[in-house]
Amino acid sequence: MNYIEMIVQQIKSTKKIFFGVTILIWLSNFSYAQTKNDTLRIFLIGNSFSQNASAYLPQIAKEKGKHLIIGRAELPGHSLEQHWKYVEAAAADPKSEEGRPYKGKSLRTLLSDGKWDIVTIQQASYFSADKGSYTPYGQKLYDFIKSIQPKAEVVIHQTWAYRSDAKTFGRVAVGQLAQSQTEMWEKSRAAYHALAKQLKVRVIPVGDAFNEVATGTEYTYKKDTAFDYTNPTYPNLPNQINSLNMGYSWKNNKEFTFDANHANEAGRYLGGLIWYAFLFKDSPENIQFVPNKVPADFAKYLREVAAKTVKNSNKK
Repeated sequence: MNYIEMIVQQIKSTKKIFFGVTILIWLSNFSYAQTKNDTLRIFLIGNSFSQNASAYLPQIAKEKGKHLIIGRAELPGHSLEQHWKYVEAAAADPKSEEGRPYKGKSLRTLLSDGKWDIVTIQQASYFSADKGSYTPYGQKLYDFIKSIQPKAEVVIHQTWAYRSDAKTFGRVAVGQLAQSQTEMWEKSRAAYHALAKQLKVRVIPVGDAFNEVATGTEYTYKKDTAFDYTNPTYPNLPNQINSLNMGYSWKNNKEFTFDANHANEAGRYLGGLIWYAFLFKDSPENIQFVPNKVPADFAKYLREVAAKTVKNSNKK
């Protein structure tokens, strides 16, 4: 090989290397963009009810190939007012413990952690049927969120009414409680939608889905009237088939307890299906994942309810 042939060969090799590097860079950028576009970052401001409703969302999303990053500012039983009070405390004194209740961090700090696509807010279940309890805290939180994440969509998580055999229901006005599951759902739904109309935002209709199951015919929960609730014997429990709420249980110390408020495995599953369908605009009817304690036929029904509820909510 003479000198000129050597030069030509080197040029060809250099072109191949350059072309190969270019392809690698392009593939790398494509992979990054694809991952970035397929990832949904959501931030939840709420309490145990938002934890319940989103408990199985990661498993459901993963099955469908969706990528989720979830941020949380959740404290037990907390209302819109309480979350807002922490914002005010942090503004007055950024170092105060009162303004940093979320594991030592403020809401501003958590919301400022990267870019959030969706931020959810909700009312505490006890106050959810009291329209007056939303004002002015829903608007204040919305404005605060937008000041930090102007491009994020703020949505409202609609919580659910307590089980039909609850000892008491949520507040509908100061000094006045709802008298039934139906009244609590109706008035909480009206309050949530009033706030949504004021803020011009969408609603995640979990409460509607719970009510659909509660008022249906095939899978309605009915209290076990044959059980002796006054003198229960460990480890016996009443029949609670088709319940979406925790209901009766025995603690480790053999204490007979009742929780008509929080979601059980079936309720959490239904919540996760609603959130998935809402967030990704995809029907949950073909979801294969089912929590261990949820019967297959009931799970199928819940998937149908979730699909129907989200579809109907989009029409309104």
